[in-house]
Amino acid sequence: MPEIAQDNSVGLVTPELVSFTTPLTLSCGRDLPQYDLMVETYGTLNTSRTNAVLICHALSGDHHAAGYHSQDDRKPGWWDTSIGPGKAIDTNRFFVVCLNNLGGCAGSTGPTSINPETGKLWGPDFPVVTVDDWVESQARLADHLGIKQWAAIVGGSLGGMQVLEWSIRYPDRLRNAVVIASAPKLSAQNIAFNEVARQAIMSDPDFHDGHYLDKGTLPASGLGLARMVGHITYLSDDAMKAKFGREMKDKHFNFDFGIEFQVESYLRYQGESFSKRFDANTYLLMTRVLDYYDPASRYNNNLVEALSHATAKFLVIAFTTDWRFSPERSEEIANALHTAQKEVSYLKVEAPQGHDAFLMDIPRYTAALTAWMEHVADESDALLTGSAI
Repeated sequence: MPEIAQDNSVGLVTPELVSFTTPLTLSCGRDLPQYDLMVETYGTLNTSRTNAVLICHALSGDHHAAGYHSQDDRKPGWWDTSIGPGKAIDTNRFFVVCLNNLGGCAGSTGPTSINPETGKLWGPDFPVVTVDDWVESQARLADHLGIKQWAAIVGGSLGGMQVLEWSIRYPDRLRNAVVIASAPKLSAQNIAFNEVARQAIMSDPDFHDGHYLDKGTLPASGLGLARMVGHITYLSDDAMKAKFGREMKDKHFNFDFGIEFQVESYLRYQGESFSKRFDANTYLLMTRVLDYYDPASRYNNNLVEALSHATAKFLVIAFTTDWRFSPERSEEIANALHTAQKEVSYLKVEAPQGHDAFLMDIPRYTAALTAWMEHVADESDALLTGSAI
């Protein structure tokens, strides 16, 4: 495949399953007696272990952030635009780690895994997890890898919430934090979108109260609808107008409720393809993770007080047409950090792509992220050699 041969690709990568046998007490009060995390790494960890970067994935992401799993792969990892040799997160200089979070469906312990206590699939009995739980499991992964402090932790959307939690919970374990297209908590509107998505899934006759795999079925229709709703929120009106406008599939109306417009065809395709690769119980869990996150709630509902614990340097990035996590939400984070007297840089990028912009190679965005990460790499090199930055 030509893409694999390119100099700026990490090439073929092999995921690793890391098993943990020390029980993890979750925010819901339940314990996971043992669990696995599916992990990918890119680049080389230096001798002082100062150049490690953690990538936190968003709602439907996983451990496969860059490169290819085989010569037959049509697409690279979900953030291949930014991770690789000479890219913004330069694998010539960084050791990059990305994992599939607990509750996921790409190899880490979740609803599609076997419950060791019953010998059956977890299914809907898998406990509801939180960002806090994810950060705890990620900290244990860092211990396993021998990484005492991350050079940077980077995440977009739900990934950005994980970055915030790391900076609050383990301030001494990261030097730099990059929060992209994110928010300190969901708005009522965002929670409402998530609830519509969940209801679409749970109302599917093939859902069977979450036991669909035991029944040999899949709630494909409900999960597809959930993805369609979500996908609308990831795109801006301008992006949809530019891509589809009111272009019709045929030259005339059919006067029925089939596919009349190209945007309808696109959404149905997205829904159908997603329902074939993602687990419905995992989607329910991931949306709840988003709903629950609110670090200020533990600090008198004061975000400044919550972020006062952070010691990392921050880069906060927003996109003008992102209405799922609007620039105002990123500015809440940046302003709270500034008030807490933390070092923070804020960038609002003009981009028509909406929320999905954080996954794309947009020149101003890529240039800013590259410049920031070059400084992080220089800092890591200085720590390795013991020289001043």
